[in-house]
Amino acid sequence: MKLLATLNPQHATIMEISSYILREAARTVVFDVEKNIAILHVTTENYYKLPGGGIEDSESKIMALKRECIEEIGCEIEVIDEIGMIIEQRKMWNMKQISYCYLSRVKGEKKEAEFTQEERDDGFELLWLPFEQALSLISTNVAQNQEGGSYIVPRDTLFLEAAEKFLK
Repeated sequence: MKLLATLNPQHATIMEISSYILREAARTVVFDVEKNIAILHVTTENYYKLPGGGIEDSESKIMALKRECIEEIGCEIEVIDEIGMIIEQRKMWNMKQISYCYLSRVKGEKKEAEFTQEERDDGFELLWLPFEQALSLISTNVAQNQEGGSYIVPRDTLFLEAAEKFLK
């Protein structure tokens, strides 16, 4: 998968990065039949993000992505293509996160999201929006915490900008 960017806003050194734990995640730009995409509003911290999350030990990237979509957007998906990957050097968590992003479409009917308790506590809300509106919300939003502002917003903005080539 093509590397789109490396985010290192806290300027972690090579020595620091060498001791970081690795977390891998799968994310998606997913379209419904109306050509809207799913985004999540994390209301407690006031930022928007793409669906997806951590890959568990026994899962492939695609398996994790499909599980996350059922949990977060209430839909089964069909993966169409790879968008790319982004590496985040998260110094304050001593973590290197690699996010793999895919282009997907909803398969079957939309159902209710099955948010985890943590997601409910964070005030997750699911929105289906036209691509340009979703990109605008994600990219211009000012998150109220470092994770959202330094990592999630720039990462998901880059993923959406890379996904635009598939729309032409």
